[in-house]
Amino acid sequence: MDYDYNKLRIKSGEKVHLHKFPTDESAGFDKKSAKEEVKNNIDELQTYQEMFYADDRYSLLVILQARDAAGKDGVIRHVMSGINPQGCRVHSFKTPTKNELEHDYMWRHYRALPERGMIEIFNRSHYENVLTTKVNPEFILNERIPGYDSVEKIDDKFWENRYAAINAIEKHWTDNGMHIVKIFLNVSKDEQKKRFLSRIDNPDKNWKFSSADLIARSNWDKYEKAYEEMLEKTSTDYAPWYVVPADKKYFARVAVGDIILGEFKKMNLRFPPAESPELLAEARIKLMNE
Repeated sequence: MDYDYNKLRIKSGEKVHLHKFPTDESAGFDKKSAKEEVKNNIDELQTYQEMFYADDRYSLLVILQARDAAGKDGVIRHVMSGINPQGCRVHSFKTPTKNELEHDYMWRHYRALPERGMIEIFNRSHYENVLTTKVNPEFILNERIPGYDSVEKIDDKFWENRYAAINAIEKHWTDNGMHIVKIFLNVSKDEQKKRFLSRIDNPDKNWKFSSADLIARSNWDKYEKAYEEMLEKTSTDYAPWYVVPADKKYFARVAVGDIILGEFKKMNLRFPPAESPELLAEARIKLMNE
């Protein structure tokens, strides 16, 4: 697809105002043509994944963050549907468990990282620790961090340190062969409302709706500010954020597939060398003589 994804990429140090980013992009696609493009992307991803697995030098971490009902699950289901499941995992992070809270906030995410040759998709991620906790700072108290025993002590320096820690650990990951693709699915408030109503009105979709979704929606502006600061502080040259328009699900699926393909193409992948022609010929003779 001939679309400039650089305009969706947050440059390091760039000031972010989400209202300036589109939510209703189609790039000339309709549902039918987008479905065909997604299929083409899947075919190409299959080819790259096989080489990626055989090459065994890199790993790939895809991070998906978004508001509720932005389409994360649909993106995963459609874009990665043709990937060999032996080489791809999806990890959805929920509210931290008691055991997870006995460790630092990054521990549970570190345990889910992909090994070389593997693709890992984080459906929500360590970034919840500068999003949900930024809007609800009382959640930080559950982490029992020394020196932060009240909400009043959770100041700007606390968040700056957390952004810096995330950048440092992602730099460590990329220095050791991991490629990181970070996607923020940008859905509008009107479109989210439509999707919530669809989940309420359709009995088969009722399970997707939670009253907690309305609590988050009531804090729309607070989350907007938290997302903007996250994008500003943690989009780096080695692990940039892409703000992908998500009101049209079919475009978001095309865009995410294209961005992942672009990352594979940066890797200069190759199949490992085969055994010598002489050994292959000898093996062939032995098999033919069985």
